Amino acid sequence: MLPEFVNTPMTDFTKDDNRKTMQAALDKVEKQLGKNYPLVIGGEEITTKDKIKSLNPANFKEVVGYFSKGDRGHAEKAIAVADQTFQRWSRVDPVERARYLIKAAAIMRRRKLELAAWMVFEVGKSWPEADGDVAEAIDFLEFYGREMIRYAAPQPITAYPGEENELYYVPLGVGAIIPPWNFPLAILCGMTSAAVVTGNTVVLKPASTAPAIGYQFYLIMKEAGLPDGVINFLPGPGSQIGDTITQHPRTRFIGFTGSKEVGLRIHELAAKQSPGQIWIKRTILEMGGKDFIVVDESANTDEAAAGIVAAAFGFQGQKCSACSRAILHEKIYDEVIKKVVAAAKKITVGPTKDQKNFMGPVVDESAYNKILEYVEIGKKEGKLLCGGKKGPKEGYFIEPTVFGAIKENSRLAQEEIFGPVLACIKAKDFKHAVDIANGTEYGLTGALYTGNRAHLEFGRKELHVGNLYFNRKCTGALVGVQPFGGFNMSGTDSKAGGRDYLGLFLQGKSVCERF
Repeated sequence: MLPEFVNTPMTDFTKDDNRKTMQAALDKVEKQLGKNYPLVIGGEEITTKDKIKSLNPANFKEVVGYFSKGDRGHAEKAIAVADQTFQRWSRVDPVERARYLIKAAAIMRRRKLELAAWMVFEVGKSWPEADGDVAEAIDFLEFYGREMIRYAAPQPITAYPGEENELYYVPLGVGAIIPPWNFPLAILCGMTSAAVVTGNTVVLKPASTAPAIGYQFYLIMKEAGLPDGVINFLPGPGSQIGDTITQHPRTRFIGFTGSKEVGLRIHELAAKQSPGQIWIKRTILEMGGKDFIVVDESANTDEAAAGIVAAAFGFQGQKCSACSRAILHEKIYDEVIKKVVAAAKKITVGPTKDQKNFMGPVVDESAYNKILEYVEIGKKEGKLLCGGKKGPKEGYFIEPTVFGAIKENSRLAQEEIFGPVLACIKAKDFKHAVDIANGTEYGLTGALYTGNRAHLEFGRKELHVGNLYFNRKCTGALVGVQPFGGFNMSGTDSKAGGRDYLGLFLQGKSVCERF
């Protein structure tokens, strides 16, 4: 019998032993940088001439790895192999499938800091952010393994005289898994492991800016004994691989996390029946946000300011849950901004290989240029209070940036920036603050700092987001504790890490025998 699920603790890097272990992990991974990696289809390693070059965003000269780049032909082959493998894998006992995840979690736990080190180099995560990413991946494996056992148990139904009735869940088929670069282990692991533990097979297309950590995940699942063809590792351009695996008639579902624009395109393509397709494809989409922290006049302003800074600038603001808007009651507006700016100015920016740096680089040149464009927009729409400049020139560094006097309908208050840029908006009263918070097309996360019970209860009902937090920051959802997913253009509210999630990868079958 498995013990009850418990969230994986974060590593305490104030302890000297943990710091030394992390430094050793960084040294070990650094010696592995620059290698070549294959596609893997049905266990077959395939090397292509075309490569994806994964760069360290903190150091342009450092190549994390060269990854074989798949094309449409490889995508077709991967789907065919996954389809064949599904015939066997779908019939494996669900409890046995769950054990693969539990084994993988044990392997991952033993290599926790080594996996974190890969993310320091590949996407510029700080030590705590990378450690948290691995902890969340472990939690997904442990939680979904147990959930599969629960889903496999007899399901409660109403008895009827003279008949035996039962309801059970069966897998869907081949899935396309398209994870993001910002949680390149946790979200990739969560979507993929949920798909395979429920008896499906997948074509996994990692983000082109973060294939190295995706390959490490594949190796862990292989070491755990997962049969060849259950997970097919296929890096490559979205225009070829993404569209092919989304539109293919044998694809049964698509799990995606990324931008609104790409998510809506996937949803549109999946809705169209391809020749030979006999089912309606499911889409499991998480598409970003324009998240807020509201602070009313009764709040503890020290706690609120600390929460805003942590949520706005943790991992360079590159979280779909990051605080992009600070909505402040006019009575405490100046006080909170003063504290936020003071804290932001103390943030250290530089390569996160060095533990002292709280903020590292943004992920690539495209993100770098986009964020700097928004900084220029912000200078026209409001008042630059701090930051707004480039950081060390050898990487894609941008200072933590705070704008004041932003209007609620401005571009800075409405559009997803996905970088270390905070828009501060003044509200005339609490109801106005709630209206501002709800006044975008997104609805992912939000937070409210208040000491007013009536405001808490009003916010509980009226703040329209999938994940709402009171008197704490709007980032850092825990598996099993705060199931994650958003409303409106933030996605399909799939609630990853929740007890409903595996049902998205299954279909219920009711069987009746009359005697």
